[in-house]
Amino acid sequence: MAGFLMGSPILRAEPTARPALMPWPAHVEWREGALAIDAGFRVRLAGHDDARLRAGLGRVLDRLEKRTALDFAPRVVASGGTLVIACDGPGSARPQLGDDESYTLQVRTDGAELRAPNVVGALRGLETFLQLVEKRADGFAAPCVTIRDAPRFPWRGLMIDVARHFQPPEVILRNLDAMAAVKLNVLHLHLTDDQGFRIESRTHPELHAVSAGSGVLAQAEIKRIIAAATERGIRVVPEFDVPGHATAWLASHPEIASAPGPYTVAKAWGVLDPVMDPTRPETLALLGSFFGEMAALFPDEFFHIGGDENNGKHWNASTRIREFKYGHGLATNEALHAWFNGQLAAILAQHGKRLVGWDEILHPDLPRNAVVHSWRGPGSLAQAAQQGFAGILSAGYYLDLHYPAADAYAADPLPAHSPLTPEQAARVLGGEAPMWTEWADARIFDFRVWPRAAAVAERLWSPREVRDVTDMYRRLARIDAQLAETGVQHRAWPRFDGFAAEDAAALRVLAAAVEPVKRYRRPQLQKGGADFPLNDLADWAHSESRPAREFAARIDDWLELPADARAAGLDDLLVTVAAWRAAAVRAAGMPARDHRAEGRIETARRLVELCDATERALRAGASGAALAPDEAARIRERLAAAAQPTAAAVEFPFLPALGRLVAAATR
Repeated sequence: MAGFLMGSPILRAEPTARPALMPWPAHVEWREGALAIDAGFRVRLAGHDDARLRAGLGRVLDRLEKRTALDFAPRVVASGGTLVIACDGPGSARPQLGDDESYTLQVRTDGAELRAPNVVGALRGLETFLQLVEKRADGFAAPCVTIRDAPRFPWRGLMIDVARHFQPPEVILRNLDAMAAVKLNVLHLHLTDDQGFRIESRTHPELHAVSAGSGVLAQAEIKRIIAAATERGIRVVPEFDVPGHATAWLASHPEIASAPGPYTVAKAWGVLDPVMDPTRPETLALLGSFFGEMAALFPDEFFHIGGDENNGKHWNASTRIREFKYGHGLATNEALHAWFNGQLAAILAQHGKRLVGWDEILHPDLPRNAVVHSWRGPGSLAQAAQQGFAGILSAGYYLDLHYPAADAYAADPLPAHSPLTPEQAARVLGGEAPMWTEWADARIFDFRVWPRAAAVAERLWSPREVRDVTDMYRRLARIDAQLAETGVQHRAWPRFDGFAAEDAAALRVLAAAVEPVKRYRRPQLQKGGADFPLNDLADWAHSESRPAREFAARIDDWLELPADARAAGLDDLLVTVAAWRAAAVRAAGMPARDHRAEGRIETARRLVELCDATERALRAGASGAALAPDEAARIRERLAAAAQPTAAAVEFPFLPALGRLVAAATR
């Protein structure tokens, strides 16, 4: 593009390979030249200076030293300086919704200047500066550029489900650094569900005692997480799911259940029947006491009460609840739920909190200062805004459903065709990427979140016009490596413990050729549950396999070549096919230890067949000799069979490209 880069003006020719900025800034002006980053790099603080700014600068310089293998000593100087940071003031002592996160960054050949109205803005600008620094032939440098940046939405979050598979403090803390690197500013902790009560309560210790054997976050650990988040300009929003998803509550307090107990913490996943009885005074008394304790622990203004997926079975079966509804003029379960939410909103208001809940809380009787968290889509989010409610979007951003980054990139809280008026649109606060952990323990969590969460971060920060998917993937591949500098362990999994080295190498190649099945299909193929082992093919496979998808793109590019030019590109494709086939042959010969392993072996056998079919179609396409009709029919049958997942719960993402290859080789 000669005059514009993704909607941002360019004053001069952009660099040959643009740096991997993500999220892409609101306004970028490239200039000629670059600022060399060498051992003489120093920072000067020309404006406000405090401990939070120094701590953030220290974290950035730690990563820069690791990347460049340089030692910047002394790091901060009183005069001169390669990078000058001019911060106007401290900003909010604790991050708040709507904080000014803007900054300007100018990089010249003789130095750089970062200006921000407050510390949080300076922290955001430091992350951008760090992304600019890349290795060149003559060392490390940052290209000359002027950036003026501010977020599109004020609420940009990552939701960590601590309740299903427990996520210990170290997982949460290291993800804070990765969040800060891509300018996410809300950590949403899902702390209770049917399968676990994961936070210490000092007023009601019986609540967390039900999960003592499987993991509980102590209040001291929560305070540490909040302090670390505050340092990084990240808010922490707790979620305690009520009245449904409440089995763990009822395990210690069966008296507040809608149906007789006893109850034990669930080990199976899914939408379960147990639900609180909202009509009992004991229910509101317990919640009032517990919410008061948690309101004092979590300083953020917003308090998430879940409110989703109550199937109503136990409410419908309860004579007491039916009589309460009749006596209070509540015709439906939805009306009873709205009444209950009104009681909770009043409790939270006493502690200065605003209620947040999933889509199901939306009701005409809901207090207008509540926030609707939409898992259903922009349509329900728009409906909430039209009714006067603030809202955030998560539909399209579910990391645990394994959709590619391009899908999340396309999901917009305020799409171009939004029916909302400007006043209504202002109620759309942003969005969150949820990571539910039914199928992800602490070893796997980072592997499922990164780097795809960076694409969500860009959608929520950058202008709507930033939509070039190809360039997003180019930058995402480079950000992937930079994220590892923050400490997240997304590149440390899978480990293939218990396998011989040769077998592990073959399984690694096999895992790179597949992806986990999408959406909610895995429970249809594997039992799952709290005790289900997460250490086979579906757990080893990336949610979005770069090698598999790049192979598909290479096939499509090859098919675009003139027929007489295809022979030259054939060998490169066949190298990949041969490597996959060799690994699949070895994997197919491994012993089947259980049902999942049987599925893995069947998947490997199918990959062998696909590799044979691919080689045959490629050679036919390169030679100009079409596949015979009967051979083409057999290959199509193999493709159709391979599209049906095995007990391994994975799929081949390159199958559509193989279909196009076979079609081209048949003509």
